[in-house]
This record gives sequence, structure tokens and C-alpha cells, in this order.
Amino acid sequence: MHKMQAVGAFIGLAIGDALGAPLEGLPPAPIAVTEMLGGGIHDTLPGQYTDDTLQASALAQTLVECGGFDPDDFSRRLIRVYRAHPEFFGPTSRAVLDLIEGGVCLGDAARMVHEARGGSRSNGSVMRGIPVGIFYPPQEVREASLAASRVTHFDPVAGEASAFVNRMVSGMCRGEEAPVAFGRALAACGDPELRRLLEDYRAYPLSPSLDAVLCTHCAVRVFMDASSFREAVVAAVNLGGDADTVGAIAGGLAGARYGCEAIPASWLAALHDREDLLALARRLALVSRA
Repeated sequence: MHKMQAVGAFIGLAIGDALGAPLEGLPPAPIAVTEMLGGGIHDTLPGQYTDDTLQASALAQTLVECGGFDPDDFSRRLIRVYRAHPEFFGPTSRAVLDLIEGGVCLGDAARMVHEARGGSRSNGSVMRGIPVGIFYPPQEVREASLAASRVTHFDPVAGEASAFVNRMVSGMCRGEEAPVAFGRALAACGDPELRRLLEDYRAYPLSPSLDAVLCTHCAVRVFMDASSFREAVVAAVNLGGDADTVGAIAGGLAGARYGCEAIPASWLAALHDREDLLALARRLALVSRA
């Protein structure tokens, strides 16, 4: 385990989330945003993150405290952060967590929402999943990713999208070069649509979408085409659309590749709860499996 890469992956997620938060739901920025700003649909403060980081932190805490993924512990932590900040949560996670809190059993809630809404292919489980990639070695990461996704997103495609990102993170945190990590994630991918989009990722347009497959393609393509942490995150958030989530995923990948030291100092200085997030990232890196 390369500690700076592991810490970089977690903090990179938070940085991408916070930089993208004021751009969420907007068209591409006419002038590229390159520093932490406030505003947007959630009227965030400069450096304030959203539920991408809140949910990823809940997942990291579960992995640290339970020594691995525990769906019951994770769902309790998710409900806690959802109650504190309901304004940030997407409709799929919101509906599932309401049912769980109302007494519906964990396994049934996600299925019921999936059936009622006609699907659950949204990107909520992809944006928060990177701690699974940090914690688990490549051979274990897919199964844990699918389990972590299923807590709120019943659609297996959402789980496969999360597993792809997490496999890349797991590999890079353990010394794989980005093209190697990408190739091995592709080989392990269980969804034909996602595999087709990523096999020739430059052949398809960037779509900063709420859809798990399109969002994953978008973040992975931006990351693979960038030559630095800064370039990846700036490119990701300035696409608009679901800017905080594309930023969070691209930031997590870039942090796993370039390490925590590659994060611009001005971004890190502005990040809310920086010391708490760094402490959690270090704890996660410390207990991660080889």
C-alpha cells in the first residue's frame, strides 16, 4: 500500500466534490473555474463539499471501524449524514434511506425503490465507493464494491461502474501504473455496455450525467487524458452537469495516481474539515489490506 496514493485518493475525491459543487446542474463554465468558489444550486461556501464526500466518509468509517465492509453499519452511518444534510442527497439514495429508517429491511429497500422508480442506474454509489478501492486489494475489490453499491442502488450496472473505478484505485494505490490499472479494471468489468464505452473511451462524447455508466465513462476519460491532478479535476468540474460527482470520481482517480502531494495547496487550504478528512484518510490507509 502506497500511503500517499491512498490518502490522495480519498482527499482527491473531496477536493473534486468541493471544486465542482458550485458548478453542479449548470452548463459548462464559459471561463474555467480553477479555484474554490461558493454559490451554485446548493449555495455552498468555498471549499464546502456535498454528499459525495459525506457518503464516502461514512463508507471509510465503516471500513475502518468494522475491519471491512458491513452493510448494516454503513446504512446506519448513511442515514446519520442524510438526516444532517438531506439537501445534498439524490432521489435514489434519499428514497432508500427513508424506507430503511421507516423499518424496511436493508436488502428490500433498494429493490423496492428500483422497482418503483423503474431503475436505479444513478451515480450515487460510484461517487462514494473509492474507499473500497483504497481498503481492498484488487482481487477482493469487485465483490465489496457490488455489496456497497447494493445498499442504495439495486441495479447491478451501478455496482459494476463503482467496481470499475474502485479496481483502478485499488491497483494504483498498490503500485500499478494508470494504464495497467485501467486494463485490469476493463478485464474484470461485468457489464457489456460499460466495457464498450470504456474500451475505446475517446470514441464517445463526455457526458457529465447522473447515469452511472455515462458518469463513469466521463470521469475515467478525463482522468486518463490528463497529465496532472490539477488538470484532471479542472477538466472534470468545468464540464458542468453533475460537476461535483464527475469531479469527485476524477479527483479520487487522480489522487490515487499522483498522490496527496500533487493536490494544489490553495485547494487543500480551502477544503472544509481538512484535518478531519486527512485523519480519516490516514486511518483508512493504515488498516487497508495489502
